[in-house]
Amino acid sequence: MAEEKSTVLIVDDEHVNLNILTHILENDYKIYTAADGEGAIEKAKEILPDLVLLDIVMPGTDGYATLIKLKKIEETRDIPVIFITGLSQPEEEEKGLALGAADYILKPFSAKVIKLRVEHQIQNYNMRRIIKKLNKSNSLEFS
Repeated sequence: MAEEKSTVLIVDDEHVNLNILTHILENDYKIYTAADGEGAIEKAKEILPDLVLLDIVMPGTDGYATLIKLKKIEETRDIPVIFITGLSQPEEEEKGLALGAADYILKPFSAKVIKLRVEHQIQNYNMRRIIKKLNKSNSLEFS
């Protein structure tokens, strides 16, 4: 039986970026896309992706506000989010990480860096889920 692919939600208002990131990751992951923050929140609640790649500068709900909303929803709060942005000022990166982003990648980006960072975050997320499941089953055994 083939192992099910991990899921990645890519959020960017620029279709070119959605297409490039999809092309980079589609062989290794099941890809979903959203063009704005509100669409990202709805899609994340629906599919519960293993990772969200999130642009910061978008019309309407920007990436920062989207991340804050995702962190407030119980089902999506633990999903790792990587910002992919053209905002290169250290204060912007600091803000993103302080809000709970798992990583921060600057545009223009390297396909290899995207693949490696996505892979690392999904591995970390899967390990945390395994540990959480083990802790839960151990606590049931000892209660």
